[in-house]
Amino acid sequence: MLRISKLTDYGTLILTHMAGLPGRVHSAAELAEALGLGLPTVSKVLKTLGRHELVSSQRGAHGGYVLTRPPAEITVADVIDALEDQPFGLTECSASTGICSMEGDCRIRDNWLRINTVVRQALRSVTVADMVHPAKGSPFGRSLVPNEPTPHRMSGPARLGARPPATALAACIPTPRADDQEI
Repeated sequence: MLRISKLTDYGTLILTHMAGLPGRVHSAAELAEALGLGLPTVSKVLKTLGRHELVSSQRGAHGGYVLTRPPAEITVADVIDALEDQPFGLTECSASTGICSMEGDCRIRDNWLRINTVVRQALRSVTVADMVHPAKGSPFGRSLVPNEPTPHRMSGPARLGARPPATALAACIPTPRADDQEI
């Protein structure tokens, strides 16, 4: 099964939340509370995103984290690259060469590479801004009523400073499985 890790899911959720409140400095504690995630997990994700220059930290009494680029310039592929342990690839041989002993004689490797390229292009075409507000006409967006606030994908109508109810975010947070642990 093709699946991103919990940390990548959480990283996307954190960046989307930050993008929904542009210009604001976000503390790890505030993000953890707003998103219903553990503070150690949020801190770990933010540090990793910082190492990959997707967020930067600001020290001081009013310090925290900010996006390093506009949300429209951060792709889902950037988030996956930052938070996944291995290079992106649907199969081992489509992520790196020289791993499989059958690579030279494989009859389906070229097709896996082609599929991998299409999926990668799709991940590059969706930005954090799209995660906040899907493009007009998107089959995944909601139909909008004219003169209404634009719906925030995670929490309903977007209002500066509005705090989403915890239940609105519950659908975005994966339910723990027996083999999951706090990071």
